[in-house]
Amino acid sequence: MSSTPLDSVTLLTTKIGTLPNVTVRCCETDICSWKPILECIESRFDAYLEAENKPHRTNIIDNRIHACIYFIQPTGHSLKPLDIEFMRRLHSKVNLIPVIAKADTLTDDEVIAFKKRVLSDIAHHQIQIFEPPRYELDDDETISENREIMSKIPFAIVGSNTAVKTRDGRIVRAREYPWGIIEVDNEEHCDFVKLRQMLIRTHMEELKEKTSDVLYENYRSDKLMSMGVEQDQTVFKEVKYAPHTSHLYPLLTVFSPAVKQEEERQLHQAKLAKMESEMKLVFQQKVAEKEAKLKQSEDELYARHREMKETLEKQRRELEDRKQKLEMGRGIGGESGKRKGFSLGGR
Repeated sequence: MSSTPLDSVTLLTTKIGTLPNVTVRCCETDICSWKPILECIESRFDAYLEAENKPHRTNIIDNRIHACIYFIQPTGHSLKPLDIEFMRRLHSKVNLIPVIAKADTLTDDEVIAFKKRVLSDIAHHQIQIFEPPRYELDDDETISENREIMSKIPFAIVGSNTAVKTRDGRIVRAREYPWGIIEVDNEEHCDFVKLRQMLIRTHMEELKEKTSDVLYENYRSDKLMSMGVEQDQTVFKEVKYAPHTSHLYPLLTVFSPAVKQEEERQLHQAKLAKMESEMKLVFQQKVAEKEAKLKQSEDELYARHREMKETLEKQRRELEDRKQKLEMGRGIGGESGKRKGFSLGGR
């Protein structure tokens, strides 16, 4: 898919847009209308595979297609046989994103009912459409955002490149009718904002990762096996060449996407466990340091308390001694006065 300006953003590196030089006329009798698109996707996979097998792979240009926006006619009934076959042919090679085109031709109730029928047909025929991945460490906001995006699939879209002035003076992209306007960027009118949000803002990397880790790896494995390269079931080991093949290829390593994802999950869990143990160790060190400081402060307070207590006790003893001395002095003075008074009276 070529680069296409979308709301002032040129999606060059992610290859989301329209296929170049591919004109497909779909009708009920054209049973091979998906071939040009399928061939374009596979040719880009082949070009990437060829670049991977070259000696120098540092500057590989990724021209793989990471998303296919499949437009469904707003019939209001169910998917056509051609739609079903088209998506069945593509869902294993590209991230499928179903979209209901010209949704302004349906009422709100008809859109809801049509979405349910489309999802029912997709599930019945086991067609894999792109779903935002769920991670264990996602916060509540991310989970709520993904749930809201998933609730809009298939996206009901209204398109327009015409600027229209609303009654309140705003300039918006919209379709104008005698009874009013339908704004492209208004979530109450259509799902374009959610589609743009998923493609550009929230799930661009997830689209690329699924293409690279799942869709391309499956295609690569099938391609190599069709060339006579047998995949080693132990994975991550060198593969053996089939005896009947007459071609010599560089020594290749074939990966199973499922095993690779499990390996990455285990590595991620080990990394998280290591980080958790390190954080616990740091926490324990911080707690030990805090406890040591508290113990030191407690000892200092206790020493000051004991010192003050000893000082007060010493002062109390000194006061007691002075009190006793004063009392003894008063007693001696009183006896001498009495004796003097008695001797004077005798005379």
